[in-house]
Amino acid sequence: MKKIILLFAISLVAFSCKDDTKTAEVKAEDAPQEIAYASFGKEINDTDALTSADLMEKYKTLKAGDTITSKVKGKIIEVCSKKGCWMTLDMGDDNKVMVKFKDYGFFMPLNAEGEVVMNGKAYVSETPVEELRHYAEDADKTAEEIAMITDPKFEYGFEADGVLLKQ
Repeated sequence: MKKIILLFAISLVAFSCKDDTKTAEVKAEDAPQEIAYASFGKEINDTDALTSADLMEKYKTLKAGDTITSKVKGKIIEVCSKKGCWMTLDMGDDNKVMVKFKDYGFFMPLNAEGEVVMNGKAYVSETPVEELRHYAEDADKTAEEIAMITDPKFEYGFEADGVLLKQ
């Protein structure tokens, strides 16, 4: 009886040590392509990001003071040359968005360029006629140019809490 138990134990050990793993080959064209990003601010990913055109459609529904939380892809036009504390994005059709960073919690590289994915709040701000005229005076505009300012200016803004910069 002892020999049967010993034989059973040895068989059990031998079969349990067998490596029965199978490997599957993945073709390069079947594997998802990873895009390298440098991350700034809150950790985010690039899934479900709106296109610039989609965000512009949402901007058109906003009034001054309204905000919407969104994730969007865009192309950098300019970055603050002193600290990287703001950037402007090209949203197509001559539309630009001024991007600031939540609580100045992070900054972009001064030489940043190319595509970004941002998460945060999109908003529309309105600059009143009086303020626009004041800016025109400060810029040494003529009285005729200042008098031509009759409508407030609506600007698109975005407060980002996280940004991915495509490498």
